[in-house]
Amino acid sequence: MEELITDRTSAILPVHVYGNICNVEEIQRIADRYGLKVIYDAAHAFGVKRKGKGIASYGDVSCFSFHATKVFNTIEGGAACFHDSNLGRKLYRLKNFGIRNDEVVDGIGANAKMNEFCAAMGLCNLRHIKEKIRERELIVRRYRELLDDIPGIQMNLENKDIESNYSYFPIVVHEKEFGSTRNEVAAALQADNIVPRKYFYPLTNGFECYHGKYDQNETPVALYISKRVLTLPLYPDLPLEEVDRICGIIKECQR
Repeated sequence: MEELITDRTSAILPVHVYGNICNVEEIQRIADRYGLKVIYDAAHAFGVKRKGKGIASYGDVSCFSFHATKVFNTIEGGAACFHDSNLGRKLYRLKNFGIRNDEVVDGIGANAKMNEFCAAMGLCNLRHIKEKIRERELIVRRYRELLDDIPGIQMNLENKDIESNYSYFPIVVHEKEFGSTRNEVAAALQADNIVPRKYFYPLTNGFECYHGKYDQNETPVALYISKRVLTLPLYPDLPLEEVDRICGIIKECQR
């Protein structure tokens, strides 16, 4: 990260992916050294805590997604958490047509307000969020128990300092050790009416709209993982018997 900073750099934009938390202290150290802002993509990290501290406490801004696929959802929407009240006022005007008050519009803004129906759904879901996270944890524990110590199947590392939201359960399939590719595992699951996701594949910098602008080879680790990552089904009502069946199919792919 530090090697990429130039005199044109104004901010660092890290991503808490799959609910995994970035090295927030080291990122802040670098940001302070160069006088940069830190804006976190925390779309996957709602409810996550580090050493008992909410993840939105770190950096200058944390942006959450409340899309229907997230741990906490309002059907559609999101939120930006910030420390600087002046920035908060700017964000408010940005989401509300640039309106300062009933008679003054002093900026150009969009219509990014959450509608009342989504807000109502969010309030309903918020009452149950802790219960739903606990249910997700049980499912994740079952996955870990059944897939542990299988050569070629890599799972997220667990950090004792982190209180997880158990948002996703990705595995990385290393075909040389496992004996089958990610695509073969995905096909076997789909053949049994189970729908995993190659999440994230392809890489953003590989999208057709960015051809000629970015080179995937400049992010070799992300490129390697994108070709091997598979996110397994995970939602609060997923029966543990289904987790057993999913893991059984994965094991049958081992050669």
